[in-house]
Amino acid sequence: MTTDGEAALDVALDAAFIRAMFEQGSIGIAVHDRELRLLRTNAVRCLAGPDGALPERLADVLGPEEAEEIESRLRTVVTDGVPVHRAEYRVRPLRSSQPLWLSLSAFPLTDEGGRITGVAVAFTDITAERQARRRLDLLDEASTRIGASLDVGRTAQDLAEVLGGFADVVMVDLADAVFTGADPPQFGVTRPEMSNEWHVRRAAGLCRTGPFPAALVRPGEPLPPVPTAPELERIRQGDVLVYQVDEAELAGIFGDTALLRRIVPEGARSVMVASLYARGLVLGTVQVWRTEDTVPYDDQDAALLAQIVSRAALGVDNARRYTREHSTAVTLQRGLLPTAAVAAIGVETAASYVPSAARPGVGGDWFDVIPLSSLRVALIVGDVVGHGLGASVAMGRLRTAVQTLADLDLDPGELLVHLDDLVQRLAVESGGEYQDLSGATCLYAIYDPVSGLCTMASAGHPPPLLVAPDGGTAFAELDPGPPLGVGAFPFEVAEVQLEPGSTLALYTDGLVQGADHDLDAGMARLLRQAGLLCLAERPLAEAARGLLSAVTTDQPSDDVALLLARTRRVAPGATAHWEFPTDAESVALARRAAVGQLDRWGLSDLAFSTELVVSELVTNALRYAGGPIGLRLVHGDGVLVCEVSDPSNTQPRLRRARDTDEGGRGLFLVAQLTSRWGSRYGQSGKTIWTEQDTGSPDAVQ
Repeated sequence: MTTDGEAALDVALDAAFIRAMFEQGSIGIAVHDRELRLLRTNAVRCLAGPDGALPERLADVLGPEEAEEIESRLRTVVTDGVPVHRAEYRVRPLRSSQPLWLSLSAFPLTDEGGRITGVAVAFTDITAERQARRRLDLLDEASTRIGASLDVGRTAQDLAEVLGGFADVVMVDLADAVFTGADPPQFGVTRPEMSNEWHVRRAAGLCRTGPFPAALVRPGEPLPPVPTAPELERIRQGDVLVYQVDEAELAGIFGDTALLRRIVPEGARSVMVASLYARGLVLGTVQVWRTEDTVPYDDQDAALLAQIVSRAALGVDNARRYTREHSTAVTLQRGLLPTAAVAAIGVETAASYVPSAARPGVGGDWFDVIPLSSLRVALIVGDVVGHGLGASVAMGRLRTAVQTLADLDLDPGELLVHLDDLVQRLAVESGGEYQDLSGATCLYAIYDPVSGLCTMASAGHPPPLLVAPDGGTAFAELDPGPPLGVGAFPFEVAEVQLEPGSTLALYTDGLVQGADHDLDAGMARLLRQAGLLCLAERPLAEAARGLLSAVTTDQPSDDVALLLARTRRVAPGATAHWEFPTDAESVALARRAAVGQLDRWGLSDLAFSTELVVSELVTNALRYAGGPIGLRLVHGDGVLVCEVSDPSNTQPRLRRARDTDEGGRGLFLVAQLTSRWGSRYGQSGKTIWTEQDTGSPDAVQ
């Protein structure tokens, strides 16, 4: 039970507490009645009117919308009796041009009967705290967002969007050289002078209140030359310029009103400008403008901008350096790849290479088309592990090795064995420098337009796709061997008979694998689309583009190489074959047979040279190899092929005969009379072949 003395003490304490609360100045106190009229406050300096009298309502000291928002919240306290704890409001007192952030708490006041008679409000100015928190948030966003992309334009736009947190208009301008990965002119921080030759382009722009103003230089457009001024030189030297906009002063600097409107946003009140400086290079500048916000930028804002821009400059420079490396790697790789479209005697080809959009640097995917002897052609596609310059260099070495081995006219399985040995040796000798070669895959196919036979072997590579002239599709029945570099395993050779007008599709796994599907699903889609797009009557280059578009996405997750080869056949009447015994008369018989066949083909103008070639090759075969001796002539697409086969494995050699030598000039004579010559080995014996240009119409179908 409370005594009268205790009750009096409670009243005295309550009065002392209330008096202390109204006398202190760190926390604003205001008491309102049920109609939200102001009864008492200690924030006289903030809430008093021009004459020093207390206002009746909040609308007398705050803007109407701000006052209504706070009063609506206080009415809820009066009607429901539910307190408000630390609600934050941005207000602009009518007597001040500076906005404030207030943290507001409100509690209902009740009488002895428990009825709500008014509301007590406690508020504090948290403007400085709010600004500090905003700066930390911006720095955190800048550290996590800027530099996440290796694209120069995307990095510039990320910077603009981050700076939109404390600016109405943001402009990011970069030197033209940055977009191509080159070094911009080195002046600014290390060399204060600035030349008009420093071409600048707007990389990104942002307007917080709507679309980017059309009157300003828009993203992607070059900036017009700007007159030199001391303030601009400070920016180029690395300082952050904080400037309160004075249109008259700016008009004096720029001179041209039209130029001023292209550079300065309408209604500009305050601006900060900083240079993007990284690794000794000035990459560009950043401008942040306030047009709607009347609060001018201060030194704290300048310090914040300097921190963000310093981080962003490294992100932009990383993107620039990546652009340079990527461009170099792409240029190197495209320089190492052959011409996409090749019209050989046996095939017509079209190829495409699409670098990955998900991995840094280009990869080691490659293709090749190599003319072989006797109108045959080698079709190759391969994939080197890794990305970047290392993969491109490894790919170049591998492609060179394949071209060298192809000149030996090896069958596909034997060629891959030699290639596998080479990869193992390079990996050991280089001490890991060429580790990208280990695990590389390769598919090697040889097409013979005389027989229509295609032989192929695979080192860990997906099988080629066959498209018949009528659109029927199937994958070649080919058991791939292990990837290159594994060793100790043979490579199985498969044979496929192809009709004229068939299309052979060689590809890397990037065409059939993706983030949204597995290998089986990708190969099924390739099978389906190829039957629709690779018909014989459709241009091959168009088919290649359509197949890539139908099977892959715009941004493939892996590099894609695609080689399409449409087969041709040498006409049946364009070949002739004879076999001669081991007899001296065989030389004369071979000459007569060859000359007679040339007459029937209308190639009598080649009779003299062909007669000498046949005579020399058949004579050598009789002298050094024995019989039987085979002679074959093939006429196709402007080329006459002459082949002499014998059972010996002796390698013919071209040598320089001395004046007193009675022999040794035969192969030299053959080389002078033909455009190409060489030899290849079969399962038994060898074949020496020559090619002569005829200039006659096609004899292929």
